[in-house]
Amino acid sequence: MSIEEQYQYYQRKNKFKIIYITLGIAIVSLLCLSWNATIGPGELSAALLNYFSTQTVTGENTAAAKVVLFLRLPRICLAILAGFGLAAAGLMMQSVTRNFLVSPFTLGVSSAAAFGASLCIVFGNATIFFNDFLIIGSAFIAAMLSMLIVFTVAKKVGITANSVILVGIALNYFFAALTASLQFFAQENKLAAVVQWTFGTFNRANWDAVIIIGAVTAFCSFFAISLLSQWNAMASSNDELVRSLGISPQKLRGLTMFLAVLITATIISFTGVIGFVGLIAPHIARLIIGNDHHFLFPLSGLIGSGLLVLSDTFGKFILYPVNVPVGIVVSFLGVPVFIHLILHTGKSDL
Repeated sequence: MSIEEQYQYYQRKNKFKIIYITLGIAIVSLLCLSWNATIGPGELSAALLNYFSTQTVTGENTAAAKVVLFLRLPRICLAILAGFGLAAAGLMMQSVTRNFLVSPFTLGVSSAAAFGASLCIVFGNATIFFNDFLIIGSAFIAAMLSMLIVFTVAKKVGITANSVILVGIALNYFFAALTASLQFFAQENKLAAVVQWTFGTFNRANWDAVIIIGAVTAFCSFFAISLLSQWNAMASSNDELVRSLGISPQKLRGLTMFLAVLITATIISFTGVIGFVGLIAPHIARLIIGNDHHFLFPLSGLIGSGLLVLSDTFGKFILYPVNVPVGIVVSFLGVPVFIHLILHTGKSDL
């Protein structure tokens, strides 16, 4: 078999893997949507048919349909989009830094964005609709500031894996301390809102959040598609070799970090801090499909979506009727899975 035939076989095999995983996540999402302690699949189907077939509906079917359309469905969509976005952002950062331990959480982007959002909550007095955009802008600026500090400090000693991670960890604690300071001085009602950011939850899910996050994720993914080949070169070569291919490492890092920070800041402004997704999803995808970003990018996003959908579902039922925040559940699920990956692969370059 020639090299070209081997590559074509590799492409076909990976395409089938992505299709199977996509179908699996779709089935899991539908099951999570249609199964609940109070409304089963049969009642759900009848409620939705009744809701859309008549103009005025009363009774239990109306209540069931509204629960699905305005509570469950936005929550599922938000979990899918947030998981895809955070996983994609983690993969972007890992590719341009050549460091598989980098993610929005480990580099301090998540805590910085949470601080920006918390700052807006504590001192903002705008309306709810306008305040959403203020939170997004404040979170984005804080996240960009975090990235600027990371690369400015790391550049002084050379942008190596250790320097980036150490500066990111320091900023993670720094912005966490600033957020804690805001909590200490905040009013009681604003304190409750700030604390929710640290938990990471989909309790505030609505169609406005889904539309905004979906638009930003789609916008960034559109540009990311054109960078996949450059990420392949960047992740597998040093800067000198990348330049010989006609690619500017500095410009590529800047654009990629901008896209990753924009996605992360937008998601966190609605969900709060959710760790491990941007770190663990790309690792799982690499074990399944390899290092080709043409397949790695969509698969990482799909795995991130499935991870958050499952985590949110476990959080709703594990201590029912108490709703455990998804940020807590995903950490409990992510830590043992990540340790298993380390033990299973036995690679020191993780």
